[in-house]
Amino acid sequence: MAVVALMAAGLFGIGRLLAPPGFLATALMAAGGTLGAVLLVSLLRNRFRAHVRGLARAMLDRVIARDAVPSFVVDEEGAVLTRNAAAETRFPAQGEQTLAGLLKGLIANPAALLYRLQGKARRDGAAREEIATRGGHLVLAVHQLGEDSFLWRLEEAAARMRAGRTPDSLPVAMLTVGRGNTVLFMNEAARHLAGGRVKALDRLFPELPLRPGEINTVSTAEGPVDVVVAQRDNSGGRQEIYMIEVGRGAPGPDLAFDSLPVPMLTLDPDGRILTANRLATRLLGRAPDAGCTLSDVMTGLGRTVPDWLREMADGERDQQSEFLRLRRTDREVFVQVTLSRMQAGDGTRLIAVLNDATELKTLEAQFVQGQKMQAIGQLAGGVAHDFNNLLTAISGHCDLLLLRHDQGDPDYGDLVQINQNANRAAALVGQLLAFSRKQTLRPEILDLRDTLADLTHLLNRLVGEKVTLTLSHDPVLRPIRADKRQLEQVLMNLVVNARDAMPEGGEIRIETEVAHLDTPLERDRATVPVGDYVTVRVRDSGIGIAPDKIQKVFEPFFTTKRTGEGTGLGLSTAYGIVKQ
Repeated sequence: MAVVALMAAGLFGIGRLLAPPGFLATALMAAGGTLGAVLLVSLLRNRFRAHVRGLARAMLDRVIARDAVPSFVVDEEGAVLTRNAAAETRFPAQGEQTLAGLLKGLIANPAALLYRLQGKARRDGAAREEIATRGGHLVLAVHQLGEDSFLWRLEEAAARMRAGRTPDSLPVAMLTVGRGNTVLFMNEAARHLAGGRVKALDRLFPELPLRPGEINTVSTAEGPVDVVVAQRDNSGGRQEIYMIEVGRGAPGPDLAFDSLPVPMLTLDPDGRILTANRLATRLLGRAPDAGCTLSDVMTGLGRTVPDWLREMADGERDQQSEFLRLRRTDREVFVQVTLSRMQAGDGTRLIAVLNDATELKTLEAQFVQGQKMQAIGQLAGGVAHDFNNLLTAISGHCDLLLLRHDQGDPDYGDLVQINQNANRAAALVGQLLAFSRKQTLRPEILDLRDTLADLTHLLNRLVGEKVTLTLSHDPVLRPIRADKRQLEQVLMNLVVNARDAMPEGGEIRIETEVAHLDTPLERDRATVPVGDYVTVRVRDSGIGIAPDKIQKVFEPFFTTKRTGEGTGLGLSTAYGIVKQ
């Protein structure tokens, strides 16, 4: 700014005092005046911006001043520029005036956490994370205010803890572990159990890695103690580890056992449920009644549950997990049950740790279904080709016999029946080949309007008088490239199934619509590339498909119809053609 001012004054002075009168003097004075005007506009703009920033900062100060949550405005280096009254009360001013310094007594290694969140706020505009501290859970939220300043809010989240308790007041031992198995926090129960504060997980657990749901040994000031361990992943690579002592007796229906963040049961060797914590009760759908056994609440082991429990109680079998299905009436739930044996004051007890495995079993069932469909397709394709060769020979010889007999011959009717049934068998073979996707497709350019119009005459006869068939086309429908015969086969099969789902009548609607895919469409293991397509939908107002049957509808020969009413190849054929 000073250089520009000097240049403007110099040019104006030279033009006014030193240059001879004329064009040169006028030009120098004009240049100096222009630079001066630019300088004046720049100064006014900078002052206006500073005034606006001052107003914004004052407005922000007034806003956060009334905020009950401790709030700080810091620069890029983390130095505190301003803070509200709540922050003054919660974090009294000390010699250290950086946010990391103020949080040093509350969070382990706050500088790394603040740097990571501030980098995310610089990228996304804001960031937020909840962490566990000695006094409770703390929510850190940061917002970028400008190029070089950030607003931090530190909200106590103790009220969000289970049962309204902070980690330090939990009756169960709990610690927070960071990357590298560094112990970031231990609550009062954990410090009492370990005999003091430890900085590394291997100082507490001689054997790593931990075995969640099993009995682990903890090194304490009084010697080794057996505990059941539960782990819960937290944000930022942290883990919360909960421990409950089992070496001094079975965990009864006390506060520590009920506060565990994993579903757990205690059983006697006969399988009677002695106690169930809160999460186990929620997973089971009800509180176990007095005298209730494990067999009463779950099934599906493949052998008697008491035998399995007895083997575990007698030490004949090592600790292992089994997948069982809960006896719930509202929904299907699978659990992974991990048993551990312990010695209590009045005998042997079993601890059962439950994990919800419903999603895992669903994925497993879908994978098995896919494998089964693939195996059936390969088998159907191989059998169909060989069977087709036999049918060709049967049909050929039958045609020759028909040529040698006239209609008055007593055997003529039997030969006609043989020929008709051979043709029906050939049609079934064609459907099997379609399912196994081993037919040779003959694609051609088709107008769906014409194709569906020609097919409508046949479809109207198939659906009968009780069912109304309606066509709806996209006004800008474009030609497609497909095998006309196979497309007609798919539509016929879908329409026939829709008709059978409406025994009292209804409407079947065939709709066409132009679709453009900007990104590949992925469904199951099929991928449709980017491009222009035509979508064909067949809708009906029928009874639908039962949820327990939906996974089997594409299996060949699977049908819900009565004997003689269907082959079970309709949808499987449509599936094979579409897949191919």
